[in-house]
Amino acid sequence: MATLQCRVVSAREELYSGEISMLIATGAEGEIGVLPGHTPLITLLKPGAMRVQTPNGEEEVIYVSGGVLEIQPKMVTVLADTATRAGNLDESKIIEARKKAEQMLVNQSDTVETNAALASMAESVAQLQTIRKYKNRA
Repeated sequence: MATLQCRVVSAREELYSGEISMLIATGAEGEIGVLPGHTPLITLLKPGAMRVQTPNGEEEVIYVSGGVLEIQPKMVTVLADTATRAGNLDESKIIEARKKAEQMLVNQSDTVETNAALASMAESVAQLQTIRKYKNRA
């Protein structure tokens, strides 16, 4: 089976390093699947779940809040703004953050607060979707 090397890193830590058979992430133009032999590409990532499949068929789900995906002939690199393994996401904290963002929208007083609330809301939705994808695979 053909494989390629993969590194998933955030500002805090390296979340994955090793061989993969496939990676699926949400790029700026939509969902992208990366297999060995993929055309070189650099794209921005949208917040959401990223799936890394190992050569033995195991799959790891990682939440990325955005970042850059670089595809080279034998290497895939993900430079994430922040990244967390789906199993480490705390659903109750995410729901609480979403409630705070909703409250910020209700009590908005300027454009900056509105934008911050909308960004927080979008991130919590993406995290909850990641948790659901992870639970369906576990």
